Amino acid sequence: MKAVYPGTFDPLTCGHLDVLKRASRIFDRLIVAVARASNKNTLFTYEERKEMLCEEISSLDNVEVVSFEGLLVKFVKSVDASVIVRGLRAISDFEYEFQMSLMNRRLAGELDTIFLFTKDEYSYLSSRLVKEIADLGGDVSDMVPPGVKTRLLARLKGK
Repeated sequence: MKAVYPGTFDPLTCGHLDVLKRASRIFDRLIVAVARASNKNTLFTYEERKEMLCEEISSLDNVEVVSFEGLLVKFVKSVDASVIVRGLRAISDFEYEFQMSLMNRRLAGELDTIFLFTKDEYSYLSSRLVKEIADLGGDVSDMVPPGVKTRLLARLKGK
């Protein structure tokens, strides 16, 4: 079975990686879909976000990183996947994600959404908070992979 794990990944966090690695053990094929256009103002380009992901998943044979834009359900159908994977950190995530999954079901009833809870130690993580902490000089070493940390600090230093 093929699944899609979509996101902005700006930047990729250890929480994202946790969900991604666990999903790769559940599904035969996992496509990590990096959103190109987004209503979010991203720090990294989609090419940079895709590169960071590719560096981190190189040892996972059944995972592919691609970029997408437009309606998620159209993309999922275009790659012949049947499941959307979403990560949950807290109850507050659930309400938004539940609403999105219901809308996706309305648009494409043949697609299912699977929710994976992050490990407890990542339940507080968000890309927004990681960027803010790094920008204020805090240590994000246990929040993002080392390569992501290097890129993040360099980008924030140059802004």
